[in-house]
Amino acid sequence: MALTRPYDRDAAAFYASVWAFDRNPAYLNFDGLGGDCTNFASQCLFAGSKAMNYSPVFGWYYINGNNKSPSWTGVEFFYSFLVNNKSVGPFGVKSDISHIGKGDFIQLGDGQKFFHTLFIIRVESPAPESIFVATHTMDSYDRPLSSYYYNEIRFIRIGGVRKWS
Repeated sequence: MALTRPYDRDAAAFYASVWAFDRNPAYLNFDGLGGDCTNFASQCLFAGSKAMNYSPVFGWYYINGNNKSPSWTGVEFFYSFLVNNKSVGPFGVKSDISHIGKGDFIQLGDGQKFFHTLFIIRVESPAPESIFVATHTMDSYDRPLSSYYYNEIRFIRIGGVRKWS
C-alpha cells in the first residue's frame, strides 16, 4: 500500500539556494549535453522528496550520468512523470499561475515544444513579475519569471510524495 507524505518545499528551496550558481559533484553536469535545467530541477525535487521511482523507462531516478531515467533530465519526460505518477516518488498536477508556490515548477515553450524547466523559490502574487525562480543552463537565482521570453508556459504543482508501506 502506498502512503503519501508531504513534499518538503523548504528543503527543495534551500537546495536551490546552495546550487543555483554551482554544480553538485554528485550529479553529472548536462550543460554541454542539451542543458542542465531539468537536471537541476530534479535535484531540487529530490532534495524535497527524498524519494525516487526506479521504474524502467517511465520512472524518475538518477544513479549516475549513464544510469538515469529520461524524466530526470528531459523537459517533457519530467512533466509527464510528475503529472502521471500513480506509484512511488513525487507527484504533481498541471496547475495555473494562481495555485503555485515555492517548490513548484514552471516549464517554458516556444509553441512547438517545452524547452526549459524553472524551479520556483518564491511567489509574492500570481503574476509573472512576482514569481521568482532558480535554474541552471542560464544560471539564475531569484530571477523574476517576467524576465523570460516564451510563447507557452505551464505550471506543475507538487502534490506530495508516495512511498510503499
